[in-house]
Amino acid sequence: MPRTQRNDNFIDKSFTVMADLILKVLPTNRKAKEAFAYYRDGMSAQADGEYAEAMENYNEALLLEEDLTDRSYILYNMGLIHASNGEHEEALQRYHEALECNSRMPQALNNIAVVYHFQGERAKQEGKDDEAEALFDKAAENWKQAIRLAPNNYIEAQNWLKTTGRSDMDIFF
Repeated sequence: MPRTQRNDNFIDKSFTVMADLILKVLPTNRKAKEAFAYYRDGMSAQADGEYAEAMENYNEALLLEEDLTDRSYILYNMGLIHASNGEHEEALQRYHEALECNSRMPQALNNIAVVYHFQGERAKQEGKDDEAEALFDKAAENWKQAIRLAPNNYIEAQNWLKTTGRSDMDIFF
């Protein structure tokens, strides 16, 4: 039984009904509809913390999905799962793949920066100051790109960039 038929809460059921209606009306091909169904089931599993099931669905969706923007969101969600599991290198790979499909994805840039910042903090704690600074610089570059795309977002990152002297960008909220 597909995951969407097992959802017990009202919001998931409502989303599923709406998504199914849209799929029936949209002039998309069968392959695109099937890709969306896998993506939808992946999002549902991910929301429930069923990461292995979500990854299976996302992998199936990737096999079918041809639209680059849609592929970018699948890859981004896969990156979120890897990051949640502490698999930072895999997360970075998926976020970069998402950006290859859709370069205007500030959330992927932000998450790349978060991973680099985390790695920089860990390197700093281990006494690897040069490595930490290099990672912090990578984080800064990705945050600056994300902020250029979404200037009203990532306030904490903007503050970090200013306080560490890594940015002289003036952002107006």
